Amino acid sequence: MRILVTGGTGFLGRHVIERLRHGNEVVALCRRAQDELGVPVVVGDITDAATLAGVAEGCQALIHMAGLVSHHPEDAQRLYDLHVRGTENVLAEARRAGVRRVVHLSTSGTVAVSADPDQISDERTETPRDIIYRWPYYRTKLIAEEAALEASARDLQVVSLNPSWLLGPGDRTGASSRIVRMFLDDQVPAAPPGGLSFADVRDVAATVETALYKGRPGSRYLLGSANMTLMAFYERLARLTGKRPPLIKAPSAIRRALELFPRFGRDGVGFGFVADRVDVEQACHTWYVDDTRARVELGWSPRDPTATLRDTVADILEQASGFRSADGYVSAP
Repeated sequence: MRILVTGGTGFLGRHVIERLRHGNEVVALCRRAQDELGVPVVVGDITDAATLAGVAEGCQALIHMAGLVSHHPEDAQRLYDLHVRGTENVLAEARRAGVRRVVHLSTSGTVAVSADPDQISDERTETPRDIIYRWPYYRTKLIAEEAALEASARDLQVVSLNPSWLLGPGDRTGASSRIVRMFLDDQVPAAPPGGLSFADVRDVAATVETALYKGRPGSRYLLGSANMTLMAFYERLARLTGKRPPLIKAPSAIRRALELFPRFGRDGVGFGFVADRVDVEQACHTWYVDDTRARVELGWSPRDPTATLRDTVADILEQASGFRSADGYVSAP
């Protein structure tokens, strides 16, 4: 099968290409020529439709992973251009080239986020737009996902995969593993009151391949391996690393205070350290997923979450020591 891949240079993208390039003809769409992916590269920019002419020629499938992970409000326009306009442009080119099968990578955060600490969401849960629309990253990912699934209703077979927070080896930019790096650098003295779900990037990459053949067109699939409070997450990391867990759990009233006082914390919220307001807002919510549909229809069977955390820590320590982030501490899935 000839497969066009966008976002192949990213954390997940590299794992997906490594799986698919054996037994398939994989072509990576990149903004500039490069040879480090081990597959042919076509040059184009998903935000510029004119540069995409012909890139999907002869392809039977498209895996669309291109995007930007940013929780900064000032990136709102860039996020919209990449996630929404970019998705529309890529789907239009796929349609023109006669591509029939599309796997669209979204995020669990387009449905699985709640202010209720006991909420566990599945694909049928009502979309919490009042929460999602506060944050440009999740807002634009939701709009892009809806556009992709709408295209499936017309003339493409589109499957949406919605993984929770990606962890595991190979995060070269540190964007996804930042939550672990901050803990390793002793920069989380207090655990936010929310909870997360995470999944191993290698398991998600394997499911991308499965979705090419087994995914039900027009459907979304939540992917997660564990739901836990952020305090439980850090305690698990503490047991693995021998480091101390956070001293306290921050009160849940923080979320309500941020809602009532939108100007509070614009320059950061202090807990003995200063964290970005958006990161704190997100970390005051729960991001729990019910992945039953993926288990039944795609054979989703994630590895033990402790193994994922152990491999994440080992990879971080192998890459560098003493890493410190410049832009925040704890971020939601």
